[in-house]
Amino acid sequence: MSQEFIPAAKPIIGDEERAAVDAVMATGMLAQGKQVAEFETEFSQVLLDGRASVAVNSGTSGLHLGLLASGVGPGDEVIVPSFTFAATGNSVALTGATPVFADIELDYYTLDVAHVESLITDKTKGIMPVHLYGHPFAAEAFAALAQKHGIDLYEDAAQAHGAALNGKKVGTFGKFGMFSLYPTKNMTSGEGGMVSTSDATVERNLRLLRNQGMETQYQNELVGFNNRMTDLHASIGRVQLTKVMGWTKQRQDNAAFLTANLEGVGTPKVAEGAEHVYHQYTIRVPEGRDELHERLRSEFNIGSGVYYPVPNHRLPSFNRTDELPNTEIAAKEVLSLPVHPSLSQNDLERIVTAVNTIVKAGA
Repeated sequence: MSQEFIPAAKPIIGDEERAAVDAVMATGMLAQGKQVAEFETEFSQVLLDGRASVAVNSGTSGLHLGLLASGVGPGDEVIVPSFTFAATGNSVALTGATPVFADIELDYYTLDVAHVESLITDKTKGIMPVHLYGHPFAAEAFAALAQKHGIDLYEDAAQAHGAALNGKKVGTFGKFGMFSLYPTKNMTSGEGGMVSTSDATVERNLRLLRNQGMETQYQNELVGFNNRMTDLHASIGRVQLTKVMGWTKQRQDNAAFLTANLEGVGTPKVAEGAEHVYHQYTIRVPEGRDELHERLRSEFNIGSGVYYPVPNHRLPSFNRTDELPNTEIAAKEVLSLPVHPSLSQNDLERIVTAVNTIVKAGA
C-alpha cells in the first residue's frame, strides 16, 4: 500500500479562498452582509440564468425553509424519493407535513414518474424529486404532472450545480430549488445552501424565515429561524463559483475515461438532453458490491462510497413498510468511485486497474 490514498471525495480549497476569508475577517463584519448579497447575485448569474437565489446556512435549512416558504405544513403530503440522503424526507417532516416515499427508475436513480402519480392524493401539496448524483431528474415530465394535478414541484438539487435538461438549468423548473454547499459538493462555501425561486412571495418568505422572521430589525413578521449564511462562508463560495464550471468539465472528462475503460460493471447512463455534472460517478455491481468496496481500500488504497445503503423509508426515523423494489436493488448494488477534479491521469488509471482486477477475479 505504498501508493497515495485516493479519497472518494475531496474539497478543493486554495490560496484564493483563504485570502477571501482573511479579507472578510479584516473588516470585522462577519455575519450576513455584503458578501452574502453578492454571492446570491453571482450564483444566480452563473448557475441559474438569473433566477433569484437566497443563501442559507445549510442545504437542509434550504429545503426546510423552501417548503415552509411555499406553504407546506401539517396535514400536507410531499412525495419524495427513499433512495437519497435523509435530509430530503427530514425537511418535509420538519414542516409538520408527511413525506410519502416513492420508488425510482434504475437508469438514473431518480424518481419514477408513474409511481409518483399513483401516490398523489387530495393531501398531496407537492413533489420533491432529487437530481441524484448530479444527473437531472425528469423535470419536464414532473412539471407537467404537477400542473395536471394542481400541485407544486420542488427541486432537491443538492448534488447538481450546473446540471441541465434540454438546455434548462436545474433549479429553474420548480417553485424552488435547493443547492447544498457542503464541503464535498461540486463547489462549497465551507457549509451552506442556496435556494432558487422565481416566485416573489416565496423569495420574501425565505428571506424572512432565515432571519428570525424579520426584514427590518425588531419588526418580526413571522416566527422564523437563525439560518443565515455568514460573510465568511459566502466569501469562500464566491471564489468557488469562479471555478465550478471548469471543475465540472474535469469531472465529466474523468467520468468519460472511467466509462470507456471499466469492465464488468454497470457504468452511469445519461438521459438524452441531460447534462450530468457527476457529483458522484456511480456504478452498478450486481454481485460483490461490498467486497469491491472493501478491497479497493484494503488492497489498492482507493476510497469509494455507497450512497445510499439504507433506503430512507426503512430508517428508524421513518420506519415505513412501503414496497419500493427498485430502491432496494439500487441500495444493494450502487458504488460511487472517485471522479473529483483533483484526480491525475495516473489516479484514474489506478482506479480502472483496481476495479477491473477485482471484478475479473470474482467472475
